[in-house]
Amino acid sequence: MSIQWSERYARRIKGMRSSIIRELLKLTQQPDIISFAGGLPAPELFPIERVMEASQRVLEQHGSQALQYSTTEGYPPLRELIVQRMQRYGIICTIDNVLITAGSQQALDLIGKVLIDPGDRLIVEEPTYLGAIQAWNTYQAGYTTVPTDDEGVRTDAVEEVLRADGAKFIYALPNFQNPSGITMSRRRREELVRLANEYDIPIIEDDPYGQLRYEGEHEPPLIVLDAGAHPENGSSGFITGDVIYLSTFSKTLAPGFRVAWMVGPEEVIQRMAQAKQGSDLHTGTFAQMVAYETARDGFLDEHVRKLRQVYKERRDLMLSLIEEHFPPGVTWTHPRGGLFLWVRLPEGMDTTALLKKAIENRVAFVPGSAFYPHGGGENTMRINFSNARPEQIREGIRRLAAVIEAEMEAASLT
Repeated sequence: MSIQWSERYARRIKGMRSSIIRELLKLTQQPDIISFAGGLPAPELFPIERVMEASQRVLEQHGSQALQYSTTEGYPPLRELIVQRMQRYGIICTIDNVLITAGSQQALDLIGKVLIDPGDRLIVEEPTYLGAIQAWNTYQAGYTTVPTDDEGVRTDAVEEVLRADGAKFIYALPNFQNPSGITMSRRRREELVRLANEYDIPIIEDDPYGQLRYEGEHEPPLIVLDAGAHPENGSSGFITGDVIYLSTFSKTLAPGFRVAWMVGPEEVIQRMAQAKQGSDLHTGTFAQMVAYETARDGFLDEHVRKLRQVYKERRDLMLSLIEEHFPPGVTWTHPRGGLFLWVRLPEGMDTTALLKKAIENRVAFVPGSAFYPHGGGENTMRINFSNARPEQIREGIRRLAAVIEAEMEAASLT
């Protein structure tokens, strides 16, 4: 008699759902489909020769160390490099405040393990990052969504929630938010930090795209504004605070490294490291050492400048083509950086149904409803501009515009 495995699953498994983006990526591997679906960097810009040289150097000079087990917290030279790079954005800390993770997704999972009990309410932006919802559903979290506008999260709505119900923490993506591409204004950042301090609520600041700015001035991270609100930090650096900060090398070096990091008070980082030990012991030693050797000596700065140039050109091209081809009644964001823009169709349209027709016309996007924990956003979509070459953007937007226009015309006839 075979075991009925469905009867053996833990209760938490009910919260697990496949990512629509991961499923779409399987479908869009077909070479004739132009995909704007995934949040993928441009593969032709991967620093392959630099990585080859770094890999060879690591194996020749540190081979036995690179292929051995390592510490949970991460490779110390890499953590030192991260500390130095974050200083330019005002994040002052030591390597004791830094934990290397297997991508930002593991960082989100560790936050779930350490901070979330079943039924805990989390404040999230609407829409918000699908990967965070996927990670925290496993821990049986509940979500209180707050609206966003052109300045980012509506802090007046955040305060209403905190005053009425409280929350375990606030999750925010202040720079070029995934999925909307919106950047939180300085005024909203200051207000959000003030509210977090007033109501004693932590903030999870997810910042995978912060280095990919194409216009405007850099805004201070929430963790920096929060550090200034804690006089006990003094001038010596980051000691305590209400913010856990996440970032990654996936968007600047290559996602295949699966190397990211989190920054927080030393006590929190120690707890996260304990949780990580139960997951994977440590992020791959070889990957960390190669990432370090690739990024060091100013190479990462040079490489990011190239990414900014290419991605800005692709963003500008896509925006101009959308302006030219999309029918009246469709609106979209103008992201100042990152990898995405957000399109809103007229009320009553369903982009999940529209996706099927788009695939038939060999173009793909992500339906916006995937980014709403409680449903909604049926008339929205996320479009990625970093992964497609200019000629693909031209043809892909032409195809997508034709699908949207046909659907709008059909809807007007009913």
